[in-house]
Amino acid sequence: MCGCWHAGRVDRHELCVRFAAELWLFLPPRDRHADLRVPYDGTSSLGHVVESAGVPLPEVGSLLVDGRPVTPSYRPLTADLIRVLAVRRPQQVPSSRFVLDVHLGTLARRLRLVGVDVAYRNDLDDDALIGQANAEERVLLTQDRGLLRRRGLWLGAYVRGARPDDQFRDVLDRFAPPLAPWTRCTACNGVLSPVGKTEVEELLLPGTRRSYDTFARCLTCGHVYWHGAHGSHLDEIVDEASRIVAPHVS
Repeated sequence: MCGCWHAGRVDRHELCVRFAAELWLFLPPRDRHADLRVPYDGTSSLGHVVESAGVPLPEVGSLLVDGRPVTPSYRPLTADLIRVLAVRRPQQVPSSRFVLDVHLGTLARRLRLVGVDVAYRNDLDDDALIGQANAEERVLLTQDRGLLRRRGLWLGAYVRGARPDDQFRDVLDRFAPPLAPWTRCTACNGVLSPVGKTEVEELLLPGTRRSYDTFARCLTCGHVYWHGAHGSHLDEIVDEASRIVAPHVS
């Protein structure tokens, strides 16, 4: 049980909040424990209180007060027993389409490899990212907590992990998107289509022409693909993605 809930009295300028352990990474190290006393001005919404503590609202699955769900606009009382739960996995979203911020280029390519619809450019600022997410109904994936707090963003998610391998696993585990490996261009996100060798022969190096016969071409940018020497590593990435998503597929 939450210790501050049983202290007998909570200061009128504080709230006692229990954050789910999955959300502790957003809290300062000194505050990563079950019970947190959060400063309160007596008028702010619970959503504001949660974000002021460091937790972006898109990472919150539900807010409970005395065991009953409330909305972020709820204005808490110091006597409230508040719990902040993390998003349940797999998270249900209106569309398994994503846009990634400029720091997640490797993740974008890996998601495209397994057929996930991912928009990515390395020259977009925050306003442009939010605009694209909203206009195309894409989930914005980022490690920028401030970006997730922007009120104009329709839907976003924080990507956990410092390494691309960990980020890849996190996104697949969280959203369990439909997979269609080898169907998207890893460079531009366009759709790949099988193409005859004779149609792309002039684009190939001599060694590639001699060694391979099966090719695909991006219908958007024209990039040509084949299962080359690095194919075994890509196969491992695809196999891992299938293992992560499979338990969530009915």
